[in-house]
Formats: sequence, structure tokens, C-alpha cells
Amino acid sequence: MRTIDPAKHAARRQHIVNAACELFATQGFERTTTAQICKAAGMSSGNVFHYFPNKRAIFIALLQDDKDEKTKRLAAATNGADPWAALLDVVRFLAAPAAEPLAPPLVMEAMLQAHRDPELAELLSQDNTDEHTVITELLTKAAAAGQTDPGLDPGHAASWVMALIASMYTSAATEPSFDPAGQLPTLLLILERFLRGEPHEHRAGGAPPRETPRIGGSTAT
Repeated sequence: MRTIDPAKHAARRQHIVNAACELFATQGFERTTTAQICKAAGMSSGNVFHYFPNKRAIFIALLQDDKDEKTKRLAAATNGADPWAALLDVVRFLAAPAAEPLAPPLVMEAMLQAHRDPELAELLSQDNTDEHTVITELLTKAAAAGQTDPGLDPGHAASWVMALIASMYTSAATEPSFDPAGQLPTLLLILERFLRGEPHEHRAGGAPPRETPRIGGSTAT
């Protein structure tokens, strides 16, 4: 019985995933054929199917490509001494791939396929849950340390943080002029003002509300 070299096996799998990446990103899952993947990988179909049972398995492997690194980064963030700095590090880490040309269309394709594939939907849901749990924990710690507005519900705020990160991908996929790397500082500034703004209780005890600007001759409320 032939001995399998784990390192070589993993390298061949990664080679196939890399070859399929551009096809899935530019053509979508449905229009990408196994023959195209084999050609891009420079391998026969029999060889490719030695590593993956079908096209769907390659697509899922592609989406899970950075799972180990993500798990390590999220775990490290929760153990950091400064929860606010750790939160910003997580946001940068999760948003950074939006600047890669193939990542945004792949994310859009994954969302589309998840509506048709319950197993894929569960995988993406678990990824979202893991991210949401860590961001919620960091926001809870940051509020306790006086670094963020204690009036914000950490779970709700975490959902908005994730929504803003997701918008980087959808904007990059649908707006040719959108520059994710250039917009990242703006995203961080929005989070800074949203999460570290004046606490709600400071506005409550009879203090007059801030004067709002007049738009078109009337006061905006």
C-alpha cells in the first residue's frame, strides 16, 4: 500500500483550490465546470477527483481556506490585554481580504449558493457566529474598561460592526470605483465614533440635546 505524504497531499489540494479560485470568482459556481478546473490545475479529472469528490467540495474548501488562521486570530484577540485594540485588529483582519480582487465576488457567490445548499449555509452561519461571539466579547470587555459607550448592547453593536465589514465586500463586488483599502480608515473612523461616542446616560439626566442642523429651513430631528 502506497504511503501518502501529508505535506504533498495538502499541497496538491491547495494547488487545485488555487486553480479553481479565479474560475469561481469570475464565472460563478454553476458556470464553472470540472473540466475547466482540471485544465487550470494542469491535472487530469481522475487526479483531481483523487483529492476532491466533486466540484462542490472544491468550492467549500476554497471558502474554508483561511479557517485555521481566522481561528487563531480570533482566539488571540479574546486573550489580548487591550480589548479596544484587539477589536480594531479583528476588524482589520476580517475586512482586509475585501481589497483582494477575487475575494468580494467569491463572497457574493458563496451567499448565492448558500440559499441553495443547506450544508454550505450552515458552514457560513457558523463562521458568522464565531465572529459575532468574539466581537461581542471584545465589546463587552471594552465597555467594562471604559473604552466604549456602556449604553450600547454588545450583541447588537457586534451585528452592526459585522454589517459594516460585509458592506466592504458587497461594495467592492458591485461598485468598480470602490477602493476597499482606501475606505478602511473611514470604516475604522465610523466605528470609533459609533462605539466610543458620548454614552446615552450622559444625555439623559435633563441635559439639553445637542442642537441639530437646519436642513431646508427646518430643524432635523
